[in-house]
Amino acid sequence: MGFYFPHTETEIKAMLGEIGAESIDELFASIPPEFRLKRDLNLALGMPEPQVEAELQRLAGKNQSCGDLVCFAGGGVYNHYVPRAVDYLLMRSEFSTAYTPYQPECSQGTLQAIFEYQSMLKSLSGMEVANASMYDGGEAAAEAVLMATRISKKPEGPILLSAGLHPHYQRVISTYTKHLDYEKKIVPITGNGQLDLEALRREKASLCLVVQHPNYFGCLEQMDEIAALVKGKNITLIVIVCEALSLAMLEPPGSFGASIVAGEAQSLGIRPSFGGPLLGFFASREEFVRKMPGRLVGETRDREGRRGFVLTLATREQHIRRAKATSNICTNHSLMALTASIYLSLLGKNGLARLAELNLDRANYLRQRISASKKLKLKFQAPVFNEMTVQLAADAEKTVAALAKQGILAGVPLKHHFPDMADCLLIAATELTEKPQIDALVSRLESVAGGGR
Repeated sequence: MGFYFPHTETEIKAMLGEIGAESIDELFASIPPEFRLKRDLNLALGMPEPQVEAELQRLAGKNQSCGDLVCFAGGGVYNHYVPRAVDYLLMRSEFSTAYTPYQPECSQGTLQAIFEYQSMLKSLSGMEVANASMYDGGEAAAEAVLMATRISKKPEGPILLSAGLHPHYQRVISTYTKHLDYEKKIVPITGNGQLDLEALRREKASLCLVVQHPNYFGCLEQMDEIAALVKGKNITLIVIVCEALSLAMLEPPGSFGASIVAGEAQSLGIRPSFGGPLLGFFASREEFVRKMPGRLVGETRDREGRRGFVLTLATREQHIRRAKATSNICTNHSLMALTASIYLSLLGKNGLARLAELNLDRANYLRQRISASKKLKLKFQAPVFNEMTVQLAADAEKTVAALAKQGILAGVPLKHHFPDMADCLLIAATELTEKPQIDALVSRLESVAGGGR
């Protein structure tokens, strides 16, 4: 078997001589013999480049994208239309090659783009300040919990997680807090699909409550009641939003007393692709600004009075002492933030509100069709935005597989995270799911599912 080495024998000999080693084996002598591989790697022989390309094209041809199927999948990543202008502007080299804007004198464009993004997310969330550089919704949720540990006046736990919080987010939070002295406790949901207010009322001393709105099952939470309960118990309220478009219609979390609002902004101009890249967002009340993770871009004036932008706060390990850092978030995520900024600017306030109304209209139509069906039913009766849980008379995973062959991505089966909901499907209706397509979905769900209620 042949191997590719980037260095010639002469270069290898020179490097070994520089460090005083006679051979490669001597270089790795510190590794115990039992941990060294004593056989060739189990790799296939190489092939010519044209054959490699042909094989990759064959494998890629097995994939089906949202453009190939009528997509009703959601669960944290949604299929919305992205105007062509977004792609065109993103392709400008000054944006696609930009990295962390350490030098403001040569990074004004990138800094302004981040500033505008922060301003728009602040307005949508109803909060006083928003930052940049969250990787995705799960990471933003975990950072919100860590921030709660820094701002809490009573460090005791537990961390309360709504059962309606995205299962992936719950796992990321558990990973981030694994070695902290805080118990994680799940607050159940009711048969209506919303957070159990009585169970929350029984909780006493708690660090924070993390609640998703709309929740993972698509249900809108009773946020006024939840906010009143946690305020009376001095619990930090963290609101997670997975479908950012909902912020254009629902009352913003900042208006009912949220301390931190975080989540996923993929809906704002970023295609679902195959699950990424995503865009986490993060906002809070101004009094907690020095406890926030990531970076914050601010507006200023130079000596001649000209408007300019700078990194105002970047309380992370690369800028200050590790012991005082709020996070180790380093990679700049501004290209995705720019995407959201372009998208929001193109639609404007009225356009975004109209788009949200269109999503709600399609969701209401889907609910009506499900409610009228004799073979399907809504799992929960709580109000929704553009997503809902539908109970079938068959295994949801098998149903999704069957409908995919018919050109419909029917939704997200819940069996993987909730074994007792093997017959349930999470279905999202967006502006890209026309009413005739919704009719076809319901008809085929009834046909494949079979049986009655």
